[in-house]
Formats: sequence, C-alpha cells, structure tokens
Amino acid sequence: MSAEATNPGAQISRRRGLPRIDLRRIGRAALLGPTSRGRLPDAMGHVADAHRAHHPDADLGVLHKAYVLAEASHRGQFRKSGEPYITHPLAVTLILAELGAETTTLTASLLHDTVEDTEVTLDQVRAEFGDEVCYLVDGVTKLEKVDYGAAAEPETFRKMLVATGNDVRVMSIKLADRLHNMRTLGVMRPEKQARIAKVTRDVLIPLAERLGVQALKTELEDLVFAILHPEEYAHTRALIADNATAGDALAAISEDVRRVLREAGIAAEVLVRPRHFVSVHRSGLKRGELRGTDFGRLLVLVGEDADCYAVLGELHTCFTPVVSEFKDFIAAPKFNLYQSLHTAVAGPDGAVAEVLIRTHQMHKVAEAGVVALGNPYASVENAGAQDGTAQETAGEPQDGERADPTRPGWLSRLLEWQQAAPDPDTFWTTLRADLAQDREITVFGAEGGMLGLPAGATCVDAAYAQYGEAAHGCLGARVNGRLATLSTVLSDGDTVQLLLDGDAVSGPSPEWLSHARTAAARIAITGWLTAHPETVGLPAAAPRAAVAVSAGRREAANAVVDLPGATVRLAGCCTPVPPDEVTGFAVRGGVVTVHRQECRAVERMRALDRAPVAVSWGDAPECRVTLYAESFGRPRLLADLTEAIATAGAAIVAATVEPPSEQRVRHTYTLELPDAAGLPALMRAMRDVPGVYDVSRAQHRADRLTAPQGGRLGAV
Repeated sequence: MSAEATNPGAQISRRRGLPRIDLRRIGRAALLGPTSRGRLPDAMGHVADAHRAHHPDADLGVLHKAYVLAEASHRGQFRKSGEPYITHPLAVTLILAELGAETTTLTASLLHDTVEDTEVTLDQVRAEFGDEVCYLVDGVTKLEKVDYGAAAEPETFRKMLVATGNDVRVMSIKLADRLHNMRTLGVMRPEKQARIAKVTRDVLIPLAERLGVQALKTELEDLVFAILHPEEYAHTRALIADNATAGDALAAISEDVRRVLREAGIAAEVLVRPRHFVSVHRSGLKRGELRGTDFGRLLVLVGEDADCYAVLGELHTCFTPVVSEFKDFIAAPKFNLYQSLHTAVAGPDGAVAEVLIRTHQMHKVAEAGVVALGNPYASVENAGAQDGTAQETAGEPQDGERADPTRPGWLSRLLEWQQAAPDPDTFWTTLRADLAQDREITVFGAEGGMLGLPAGATCVDAAYAQYGEAAHGCLGARVNGRLATLSTVLSDGDTVQLLLDGDAVSGPSPEWLSHARTAAARIAITGWLTAHPETVGLPAAAPRAAVAVSAGRREAANAVVDLPGATVRLAGCCTPVPPDEVTGFAVRGGVVTVHRQECRAVERMRALDRAPVAVSWGDAPECRVTLYAESFGRPRLLADLTEAIATAGAAIVAATVEPPSEQRVRHTYTLELPDAAGLPALMRAMRDVPGVYDVSRAQHRADRLTAPQGGRLGAV
C-alpha cells in the first residue's frame, strides 16, 4: 500500500494550475460512501469535473459503479498517513482525468489496487466491467513477494511492460500511480524513499519520457530530485524564490511577441511557462549564472501547423534569433510523439528568451503523450458510444487488427529482448541500460524498409534488430554504399546493407559486445558466447603471419615486344592479360616490363621521358594474373576460396593472406588461367564465396613507386 506525506512538488502543481486535492475532505466523504444509488459520491466530484472538461458527453455511470466497488473493497484500509486508502485510487484517477484519459482508463485506475490489496478477483472485475478494464487492472497488479521473492519487482515490471505492449494504457495508470506515491512518500523511512526514488529515476521517468507524458515526467523528476539530491534541490528552490520577479522579463518579451503576431494577423495565444526545478538546475549547470529569462520559456499556441512556421518567420524577422537554438520537431517529430518548433530570440536589452511554438493539439500531446490519444483500440463508433466523442480515437481498426499508433519502435524492441533475458537480474539491469538511451535514429535498408534504433547504435545493433539470431553470421556491412566495419556508429537517415554468411558455422566475436548498444544485440551475443565457451578469449580473426603458397613459376610471358633479344615480363602491379591494351618499358638487364595502358606506372614512366616499347599478345591462350580478394575473416575462408579457384580451372602460382585488420582480410593470388577469356567468370566465382565482398585485379601498387634520386625508375 502507498503512504501519504508532505509534498515537495506541491509548488509545482500549484504553478501548473492543477486543483489541489483536499485528502481529508475526500477521506471523510469516502468513509460515508455514496449518498444515494443514482448520485455520484461527493468524493468523485474532482474526477467528474476534470473528466467532463475533456469529454463533456461522457457517461459517468461506469465511474460511479467502479468507485462504489473500490470504496467498499478498500473500506477499513488506511494509508500510513492515516487517510482512508480510497484516497489513493481517487488521486490517481484525478491525475489521469486532468490529462484527458478516457472513461475506460479512469475506471481501471479506480480499481487498480482492488485485486492486489482486497478480496476482489479479476473474474469479478471482468464480469462487472468487461475484458478491457480487467486487462488494465491485471497489467498494473503487482506480483507477490511470497511467490517471487527478490525477483518480485523486476518480474512485476516485466509483466507490466508485456501488458503495455498490448495496451499502452497500462503504463499510463502505472505512471499516475507512481506520481501520487512519490507525492506522498515522506512518511517512509529515508532508505525506502531513496530506493523507490532510484527506481522511479531509472525506469518510470524514462518510460514517461518515451510515452510523451511530460506533465507526469517533469513532476516525477522534481520529486526524485528532492529525495536523492536534497542540497541541490534546496539551492534550486531558494534560487527560484529569490527570482520570484524573473517572470517580469519574460512577460515584457511576451507582450512584444503578442504585438508582432497581432500586427501580422496571426491568431495566437502567448503564455509564459515557468521551468520546473530540474530544468532550472540543468540550466544553471549549463549556463552558470542565470538571468531572469532563464527561469521560464514562452509558449506560443496556434491553430494550424502552417501557423507555427508563420509565427517562426515573424519572430525571426522582428527579433534577433539565436540560430543555434532552432530545432524543428514538427517536420521531424521526436520518437515520443512530441512536436514543436524551438527557437530563441533576443530582446532589446539583450535578454534571450526561449520560445516553443506549437498547435493546441500538439500541446495536448506534448503534455499528456499517449494519454491524449484516448483509446487507440476502439473504433469511431465504439468510442463515440463510450465517451460521447469520436475525436479521441486513433483510427479505425482495419482487417480485424487493432490500430495502435502508440506501439513505437522502442517498445517493440523492448518486448522482443525481454523474452530472451535469462533471469530477473539480467532483465532488470538491461532494462535500466536500455531506458537510459533517450534518443532514437532511423536507418533504411538497401532494399527498402527501415529500422528504429537508439542513438549511438552500430551495424551490430542493426544486424540483430533486422535478423535476430541469424545476425550471428553477419560478416560486415555497407553504409551509404561504402564498406563499413560492424563497429561503425550509424547516423539518422543512413542506408545500411548487412552482409550475412548464409552457411555460417561460426558465431559472433566477443568483441562485438563492445560495439552493441541495444539490449537485443547484447543478450543474443552473450547467449551465444555462453553456449560456446570455447570461443571466449579467442578474437574473431586472430592475427596470423602472412601465409604464402606457391607452385612452379612459368618464366615465359605470352607477349611479343618490338625489341630484339629482350626478355619479356608481365608487370605485377597491373598483371595484364589478353586482350588488355598494353605497352612496355625497357628496364635494367635487357628486360621489358609489360603494363596495362591504364596502369599508373605508365604515367610515371612517361613523366620520366621513358620511351614505350610496342607490345602485342602471342598466340598462346593461357595467361597469368594477380587478383586481390577483400573479405571478412571467418573459418574455412581460405579453403573455400581456393576451392572456387580450382573449380574455375585456374592454377594457383602464389597466394598470400595478410594479417586481418578490423575483421577484414586481404588475399593476394597469382593465378595461371588456361584461357584469358575465363577471367571474368573466375572473379565472379570468387566474389560468390561467403565473406568475400570484392575481387579486383592488381593495379594499385604502382601508386607507391618512387623514382630513384638519379631520376631512373627501378624495375616494376
């Protein structure tokens, strides 16, 4: 059960204009129970007024019925403050009603502790209020410590998150429940206050942020701040008190903004929005000494999206804009549904005021997040019948499926990896780490589709997000068309092509763990490494000395030069083969080295005024060529490549495998082909070997050639 205490966030609630709840009066009314069968109890007056403010035609009968059951079930139970326990579900319901929650959510919030703390069963709730209310109540019902022991809390959150995946209203009720508990935490022992505050900080506040419920998130932040950092909280509170007139500076700028917009013919509401405690504290850390305008922001509310940009244009025209402060979250909304234009302008005295520009609907969503969407699972007709309004639905279900715009990518990822978490401790630790990543990026597949990933995600994360455990065979990636290592950090809008080994016989490298940012990737990699302990401690591509194999070399070249008595040698830098266009240059020892015309060594020879020697190809069909194969390190790669070469009918004259670098391996093969016409087919066969991403003819080493001091170029 919860406890009531003094409220360090009371000042925040009053500043926001929320009605204060007289718990003692409500408690007395709750003890008296309903005055008549058809009249709403006095204790529900606050809830009824708040609900009707958002849903004027809502039928309050079901709320009356839920209150009667909750009050009767909790009768005789008291909070540690001495108030009747029914005041807690009433307060939770009022919080949600103020945010605009629909009737089903409010009904479940009134009943959210009945199954956990009273004799009421889920079957009774289902029989009286239907499946939806029953599901919501079950979703927020804690698991018993007697059954789960120390794992009760993490397993309760796991259960709650799974329920949230099917109906996001479960988490809305939990957040409101935690907010009221945090408001009334003062009668708890300090160590218990700290424990609850830390869980709130690590789990509930990030969830409130991701669901966009800023009204709950900001107050939870301040309450946690007061408990975990009392000295900083006291300093910030005193700072706000000492700057009680700070709003005057913003008020003056707001008048100028109203005048500018009025003259431009733009209908807008301009408000001064005070910062909450944590926001003021962060601003102080960032800016040092705070000025009057740093204690709040201007909020401009308009009717249409286009008006937002019209307001922005007027502000940037009539005031001095701070360009670095501009952010467009309308064209590119945050992953938590938030939309707004952010800018900052300087007043005549140089004071800088931050300005938020949004529509009234955007403001509703910015404050209430998913709660503002109403029931995302109801059809228009059902919603209208339930709450007297069709506007609160998120859309019509199609093809028998529930339409759920509140199932963002982060929640889907969380639900996927939690199934693979082997134990409560792993789940709890991973959940906190996952929720600590508070920004998202979107990357696109090379063949279409997109992935939502946390900021800082790498190609490893993209591989596991797209392929699951099949990503164990990932060899590398191309990012925006360029080859990239798996450790490459992705940016918003990148195009990613992941390269998999279809016949993978090996798993992920232990070093992948240092590249993984998502819980799904870390759990999958750790699971594989645990199941294959023999691979732990062995790098994916252990450094090896260069390996070279050679066969008998044929000295004669299939080329004829116009220089009697000269020995012909095909250049190793470009390995020409018929029917390449070639030229030759005489070097020391009466040798003519034959190059392809496009070889850069030819340019260097001509720059040194070396006379070219005419070269033609002989009649012999066989030829020798040097190929470079670029690949990702994996077991049996050398065997598979040599098998592909042999199958294509080529003989290996020499082969070198360089030590791997960042999981990449470079192979150099000098091959004897029975017919130069088979070279394209041979290169295709080598590229088809899993793990090989490029095969090219040797032609770049000439870049490293330098002329001797005497101006003569050595043998090539």
